[in-house]
Amino acid sequence: MTTVAKVAEETQSPYALSHLDALESEAVHIFREVAGEFERPVILFSGGKDSIVMLHLALKAFA
Repeated sequence: MTTVAKVAEETQSPYALSHLDALESEAVHIFREVAGEFERPVILFSGGKDSIVMLHLALKAFA
């Protein structure tokens, strides 16, 4: 028999980043690092879902 302990959600800080927020923050950081490292960085854009996400991250990083 397996026992599962319940973890109260109140134990987490209200300021803690969710997993997706942490990934987004890291991606924005990488965008800024690349922009600082290279003279003329580019993003290839095809209009697909991946390109849309990259555009969103670039806007968050530089807008």
